[in-house]
Amino acid sequence: MVWLAAAAASHTTCFEEGLPLMDRETETETDTELDLELDAANGRRLSKQARMDAIVEAVLGAGSVRIDDLAEKFDVSTMTIHRDLDDLEARGIMRKSRGVVTAVATSLFEASTEFRAREHREDKEAVANAAFNFVEPGQAVILDDSTTGLHLAEKLPQRQPLTVITNFQRVIDALTGHVGIALISLGGQYYQWCDAFMGSITLNSLRSLRADILFMSTPAITDDVCFHQHHDAVLVKRAMFEAAERRILYVDHSKFSRRALHAHTSVLDFDTVIVDSNTDVVDIQRLRDAGVDVVVAAPVRQARSVTA
Repeated sequence: MVWLAAAAASHTTCFEEGLPLMDRETETETDTELDLELDAANGRRLSKQARMDAIVEAVLGAGSVRIDDLAEKFDVSTMTIHRDLDDLEARGIMRKSRGVVTAVATSLFEASTEFRAREHREDKEAVANAAFNFVEPGQAVILDDSTTGLHLAEKLPQRQPLTVITNFQRVIDALTGHVGIALISLGGQYYQWCDAFMGSITLNSLRSLRADILFMSTPAITDDVCFHQHHDAVLVKRAMFEAAERRILYVDHSKFSRRALHAHTSVLDFDTVIVDSNTDVVDIQRLRDAGVDVVVAAPVRQARSVTA
């Protein structure tokens, strides 16, 4: 296994949004009171960790929730909820803004990895199944930090030997220890919100590599151009694109209705585009009319019934 700048994974910098000065000055709750709060729904006490887990479930399920509503739901002070949310925000799970906590992507912010992994799971699995048909033993494969890639990574040991190149820590974790899988971690600065490495070290690593095939996703497609909310991610995706001989874009249908700030690659530049069966036929036909090789992945349930 080859590791480039592996030590970077253990060095992170998190920024935490502070509480208003008045809240700090008037804080009177003890540590014990902070750790045990009343669960209004069933009258039992929740530990702080259990409450935070419940907050994560609520926000990931709804996408966004008013902070005051969370305080009411768990029958705790707004100050306590803010402390919990500060911890979760520092871990990159969600973000606070103007009285609302959100896990969903906007044009400026990408959603957390946890939220993305839960979205459209069957559609992502379907396009990953279709992508797997393009993998051949002996290839060097680049995977970006998309959660669709996690579904593909699970299948890659069936095509070993392979060399897998990635900046996504979750792909590294999924493939570590598999016989016949050589891992190249691109290294760089670690970003907790996406569980991935980016920055100049990552880009320099990609410039020194040449892979057989790239599998890439994107948060948004507008006017048949791939967009991302973060400029650093755009630079990495462009470098991955340049480092691969064959480039495959795999996206679920939701990407065609979303927007993000930074453009990185035209959909027309990919050798193949894989979409799920819920993708609008208008989008599929438009791409095909433009000369794009579009593969529509079979639904997961249908694929399972065929192989059963």
